[in-house]
Amino acid sequence: MNKIFLLLLVLIFFVAGCGGEGDDKKNSSGTKYIIGLDDEYAPMGFRNEKGEIVGFDIDLAKEVAKRMGIEFEFKPIDWNNKRKEIISGNVDILWNGTDITDERKEYMIFTKPYMENRQILIVPKGNPQNIHSVGNLEGKIVGTQAGSSSRDYVDANPKLKNSFKEFKTYLNFKEAFADLHSGNVEVLICDELAGRYEISNVPQRFTVVEVTIGPICEIGIGFRKEEVELRDEVQKVFDEMIKDGTAKNISEQWFQANLIKYRR
Repeated sequence: MNKIFLLLLVLIFFVAGCGGEGDDKKNSSGTKYIIGLDDEYAPMGFRNEKGEIVGFDIDLAKEVAKRMGIEFEFKPIDWNNKRKEIISGNVDILWNGTDITDERKEYMIFTKPYMENRQILIVPKGNPQNIHSVGNLEGKIVGTQAGSSSRDYVDANPKLKNSFKEFKTYLNFKEAFADLHSGNVEVLICDELAGRYEISNVPQRFTVVEVTIGPICEIGIGFRKEEVELRDEVQKVFDEMIKDGTAKNISEQWFQANLIKYRR
């Protein structure tokens, strides 16, 4: 009888020990969290000539990870499938110039906004189609990135969408700009941050039409809904980076200006 009792005690301690070890882990990878991103969304997150993932948001994330003593792994995803990726647990965080929208709040929680973004029009140099406003898009071949705020805006305005001759969506802005250059699309609606960076690399090819399309968006860091503790920890560290000027310095390295717009 005593042997059986001792055996039961050993089993209880073993099971309890295994359960305690799992409870200490923040996710299935321990202290490593997966950040999902579009790896062709320069300058927020993209691959350089060596194939390395770099960018403004990448540098911010690396600094946060260093201060928290954790590891972030950057995982390229199809941005159009971001909802599925984060709900399924394939990624823990979306940190890639992520606009805060009501639709995204249905399946994510966000940090406080740290930047603003707007949708603009980009046309070939010289503006051959004479496009100066949204009203000039009627009868035009219009393009944007799938899964972007630009796509959401067009889909929410069927009258505008139906006025286009054709509406094309692309997996990334690299493909969209290639089509704009080749003439397969006449105008792009895109994020200002990505659009201006793309133009800065080939200023002789494209022109920005200085008009705001739809509302100005706020950018934040998105987390799975159950990751409240992680979101709050990242927020605390990000607050410190704002206060000590680190976020400002990273912005100036990428944009030659402090574009951090932060609400405390």
